[in-house]
Amino acid sequence: MSVAPLTSDQRDSLQEITNIAMGQAGASLATLLDTFVNLSVPRINLLALSDVSNGIRNLVGNDVEVTAVRQSFQGYLLGEAIVIYQQAGCKELADMLGHTDELNQAAETELLLDVANILVGACLGGITEQLKGISKENRSDELRFSAPSVMAVNVRPETLINPEKLSWTHALLVEVNFTLENRNFVSHLVMLMPEKTIEKIRGVLDEFIASF
Repeated sequence: MSVAPLTSDQRDSLQEITNIAMGQAGASLATLLDTFVNLSVPRINLLALSDVSNGIRNLVGNDVEVTAVRQSFQGYLLGEAIVIYQQAGCKELADMLGHTDELNQAAETELLLDVANILVGACLGGITEQLKGISKENRSDELRFSAPSVMAVNVRPETLINPEKLSWTHALLVEVNFTLENRNFVSHLVMLMPEKTIEKIRGVLDEFIASF
């Protein structure tokens, strides 16, 4: 299936919408951790599925090992959200939440799942509400999430996605990274969306652009 690239106006509009939603996600994380959260400018790429692994590596960085949590979403939008943690950040989270003793694997996993759930829910919820507000089409379908689950521990970022296990041909890759003030913590929220969702978003973005 051939998928047209996003125009510069479509990309800029989606970046603006995502930036607002990421701000909501960052505020939720700041409340949980009681510290200031820094957000990067969202990065948006429309990629052939075979290029997604390298795309994630380029976003997250080379020569790092990561742990990742995935959470699928469906309804108004469809896709997969992945929260990627650099290993040093896991210990920082535990310290900030008052875990003075060394965490066992189960406790660390629960912590990472909780943070991922907050980020994914706030961000995707914010994007969905904005898109619904822009669109003239009256869509009442809600966004539903699977339970978050750990998809990989201590792996290279380019190994997270196996294109052979997905039926898509292209993916909309939306990424932002979160850092914490005075802490060695970095996490990346990556959203992967298939062709059908890409075309839905493209249509809403065109409505948004035409309104000016």
